[in-house]
Amino acid sequence: MTGFPLRRRPFLAALAGLATVSSASAVEATSQKMRIGIIGTGHVGTTLAELWVHAGYPVMVSSRSLSEAQSLATSLGPLATAGTPAQAAAYGDVVVLAVPYGAIPQLGPQLSRTLLDKVLLDPSNPYPWRDGAIADTAQRDGAGVTTQRYFPSAHVVRAFNSIDMTTLRSEAHRASSLLAVPVAGDDAQAVSQVTTLVKAAGFDPVVTGNLATARLFQPGSTGFELERDAAGLKQALHLPQ
Repeated sequence: MTGFPLRRRPFLAALAGLATVSSASAVEATSQKMRIGIIGTGHVGTTLAELWVHAGYPVMVSSRSLSEAQSLATSLGPLATAGTPAQAAAYGDVVVLAVPYGAIPQLGPQLSRTLLDKVLLDPSNPYPWRDGAIADTAQRDGAGVTTQRYFPSAHVVRAFNSIDMTTLRSEAHRASSLLAVPVAGDDAQAVSQVTTLVKAAGFDPVVTGNLATARLFQPGSTGFELERDAAGLKQALHLPQ
């Protein structure tokens, strides 16, 4: 620091100077964090947005209703903004697909160009009773692989789909062994970025392998809705400890 020694400054001026430095440091720290665009303001999108804003990440939330996204952003505070799905896709270093799985065939053609080389975090689950034919395909081929087909320009990573959002909200940053969140993806850098966000949200990431292994924790599979710490999840999924 430059200027006079602290002992020669008026006390209040010194406090003001320290506050300015602290504020600048906080702004710099936030600016260095990944920007997150979230498509969908339902239970999944809202919960994840809250967890990441609490961890100091800038977030843009979006939905078909801009007013709904604006209301959520206002409730989240100054780190949150609102936009359209296209704007959220353009904004995020990591973009979260927090929509019903049946919306994926429509969103793919709309957003693929915007998502070129971006990380697309997919926490959505396929349910035939709700999502129709695309859910049948995802259950047969695996949800991760199926999502990737609709977003060929993005690096799809599956995470946050296997545990109910109510549980995630209540168990984040718990004092005992952290709750484990399984993660799967083909691109190592994309997986690394998502594991960083898993940790920031207050959980312990467990990488199961490539995107095909995401079927280990999709609906109907062994790892779906398992609430374990990292060691327990690895044991249940027969992964190396």
